[in-house]
Amino acid sequence: MIVEDSSVIRNVLAKQLELQGMNVVQAEDGVQGLKIALAEKFDLIISDIEMPKMDGFSFCREIKQNPLTRGIPVVILSSLDSDKDIDNGFHVGASAYVSKKNAQQDLEGTIRRVLESYNFHKKHLILVVDDSLTVCKMVQKALEETGFQVVTAENGKSALDMLDVCRPDLILSDIDMPVMDGIELCKKVQTMGDMAAVPFVIMSANNDRSMMRRSLEWGAAAYLVKPFNLEQLVITVEKLLSDHFLLMLKDRQRLEAEHKSLLAGITSLITALEARDHYTRGHSEEVARFVGKMALHMNIDPEDIDSLVLAVRLHDIGKIGVPDSILLKPGRLTNEEFSIIKEHPDTGIRILGSISSMQRLLPVIHYHHERIDGKGYPEGLKGSAIPLWARMTAVADTYHALTSDRPYRQGMLQGKALTIIHDVRGTQLCPDCVNVFLKVLDTMPQDEAVHSAVPIISSAY
Repeated sequence: MIVEDSSVIRNVLAKQLELQGMNVVQAEDGVQGLKIALAEKFDLIISDIEMPKMDGFSFCREIKQNPLTRGIPVVILSSLDSDKDIDNGFHVGASAYVSKKNAQQDLEGTIRRVLESYNFHKKHLILVVDDSLTVCKMVQKALEETGFQVVTAENGKSALDMLDVCRPDLILSDIDMPVMDGIELCKKVQTMGDMAAVPFVIMSANNDRSMMRRSLEWGAAAYLVKPFNLEQLVITVEKLLSDHFLLMLKDRQRLEAEHKSLLAGITSLITALEARDHYTRGHSEEVARFVGKMALHMNIDPEDIDSLVLAVRLHDIGKIGVPDSILLKPGRLTNEEFSIIKEHPDTGIRILGSISSMQRLLPVIHYHHERIDGKGYPEGLKGSAIPLWARMTAVADTYHALTSDRPYRQGMLQGKALTIIHDVRGTQLCPDCVNVFLKVLDTMPQDEAVHSAVPIISSAY
């Protein structure tokens, strides 16, 4: 929202911001601006100072005193740019102050910086724990004015109860409280699994140096001595959350790097498996390609599709443990040999089961040879008890096997393969997944739908 008594300046600013993709609402003075701010939701307010009815300082003060609007950042844009004016602007709660004579070079960057800060703040929930209602309200107001979400508790016990229903990103706690004090709360939080990583800040009138040192040993991230400056508290919270975010980001990047390295190793195993015989080469990639298109047709979440495609690429990894004499046998397998082949889903689970990041992928690897009628393996699951991703994989796996060359026969023509798939629809294969597969196949060019040059071992195993 732009609050400015000059229609020319309002319109020029609005046009500039709209060109950057922003939705802009205009108000000609503080009174109108306050009314609009209470009726609609805004991410940012830009306000002049010198306006009739209500000036910008009074307008900003009203915005920051109202619980419904205090979290909206306000940028003051004014020709009044003395040190006193700027100090007054920050005193009433403005997030930034830009002189009109410098607006062309400064305003865009200021808006971007303030919005980034606002978006960072509004994503974070702060738990304030203090038996003083006055302190709770004062701290809550200061944090909400900068955009943070805030919940409060009157003592450590109430705070622990609150942790059962919400997970704060930072905890601010007094020490001396009834029922459960802040020290006990801090110690208990440190034993609560992932909550132990949440920054814990102690607020206390006790300025004893040894107490401060001991609090750090108990797990506190910072210690603020009452009475403290509220701006100091906000800056401390911002700094702790920013550092915590960066640490989490680095940790996530490290985990992603490790995950990529792990996948590279596993992919090498698949490549080694499929290199054992030219009839198996490319099977996993082709089946994954079909399943990925099925998932898109089913409007599965993109992140889930990535996991699903990866799972399908790994679905036959257990065959690495099948002897060449069985895996590459050109003729029909004996019952004894087939029982060894049937062990490959369990072998795949043993290979990947201990890797935490692979847990979502395991059902595809374990159950892609189950049948709707319960005659599949390894567990004989029936109908919807078979995980959806495994049922999807079974359809694509069967189709690709039928249309690909095997040691003892040429791949089938698409029509014959689809006839077979239709015949086993509802017994071997999931009817819904077959329907989706057929719709996907109809949208694909013929040369994409049939890859008889890409060979595979029989879908029977």
